[in-house]
Amino acid sequence: MLSPEGLVAATAVLVGLGLLAWCLWARRLELPGDVGEEEEEEEEEGIPFMAEEGWGHCRLLCKPSALAQHLVRSLGRSAVLRGGRWPWPRWPRLQMLWQLLQPPEPEPVVTRELLQLPDAGLVALDWLVGPWEAAGGSGGVSSPVLLLIPNAAGKVTAGLLQLGLRALERGFIPVIFNRRGHNGCPLTTPRLQPFGDPRDLREAVTYLRCRHPSASLLAVSEGSGSGLLLAYLGESGSSSRLAAAACLSPIFRGRNWFEAGMPWLYEWPLLLHLKQGLSRYARSLAEVVDTDRLLGSRSLRELEETLFCRSRSRPSSWECYWERNEPLRDADEVAVPVLCLCSADDPVRGPPAPSLPRELFRSSPYFFLLLTPHGGHCGFPRRGPGRCWAHEAVLEYFRAMAEFLRTEERRKGLPRPRRWGGPPVEPPVFTWQRSYTR
Repeated sequence: MLSPEGLVAATAVLVGLGLLAWCLWARRLELPGDVGEEEEEEEEEGIPFMAEEGWGHCRLLCKPSALAQHLVRSLGRSAVLRGGRWPWPRWPRLQMLWQLLQPPEPEPVVTRELLQLPDAGLVALDWLVGPWEAAGGSGGVSSPVLLLIPNAAGKVTAGLLQLGLRALERGFIPVIFNRRGHNGCPLTTPRLQPFGDPRDLREAVTYLRCRHPSASLLAVSEGSGSGLLLAYLGESGSSSRLAAAACLSPIFRGRNWFEAGMPWLYEWPLLLHLKQGLSRYARSLAEVVDTDRLLGSRSLRELEETLFCRSRSRPSSWECYWERNEPLRDADEVAVPVLCLCSADDPVRGPPAPSLPRELFRSSPYFFLLLTPHGGHCGFPRRGPGRCWAHEAVLEYFRAMAEFLRTEERRKGLPRPRRWGGPPVEPPVFTWQRSYTR
């Protein structure tokens, strides 16, 4: 028996598939592979990774460094970029719908933990512990903790769950970060989390460090949720407590993205998902916002502006809001490696030329762009186990980063903290050595 939310989602998907089929039949769907000459030239920039003929041609754009050389060798040796060929590489909308329709295999077992914040608000941490274990965490004491950040609407997609399950199989400890009021997390204060405000995420990372003091902390975000992760890395700098991070189909320029708008096929389901969650707290939110205007929003921009710029307690202009919430506002301060997996035909992010900050990847030793011609938005489909080659690429990237760090520590004789004898001591905040990135 489907829940009301499930019925709404199923109806939206069926309507979307019907209209998509009509567009394909009428040949009205523009193939994103037919890019202009300027964008084709830009796509040729970077280090190529060749896979099967006609599929999987990726390029890595980054600033030359010892760390970059190690990543190139690791990805080149790995079979990650040589998955089974997807039969419709030039239809990104179909790729994304395929990923959304496929449920995670097997069905995950999740244990929820509520974390109280300094202002009495709550965020939820969902620990993936199965299906192999029904209770308790998996992995050893020092197994790496992988923090999964959903999109800005709080929608935990099947793809994100699938990534968590793949990580669990590899010995990671995966945990999903849910913002205030998202994904069933109770809203105990009339305040939600703005697009690029990392304060709540910082509290969650601090808690994870206390709970797993000897483990490496890693983070991966999906879609528009990357705005939160990138903002956190920029504001925290070398004190982020993360060893490495990755972003799947990130949104780099938040304001431009909201103002341009997404294709309705993606915007309306997210808008309905947000409204359904907010309607549960309409009475509490009425103290700070016009709930009629909020629930009557016809676009994600209108909803965002009503919620955070037209509040009764702290009204703000749209321009001032984005001065505080642009994902890359402090990109120069990022001090841990960040892999961004993007597709040139991403219909949600938009055309590559205006939406990809290529200069950032050319100049910063910490940012790596893995760009593929075809993959859609958070799709990156392939045949065979896993269905998404980007998930395997992210896990291979984390493995390569850990291997590089261990090699550098042995070479330079850096001390490693002991975990036996004497009282437990909290390890120092993790920081990358700048020489690694030169």
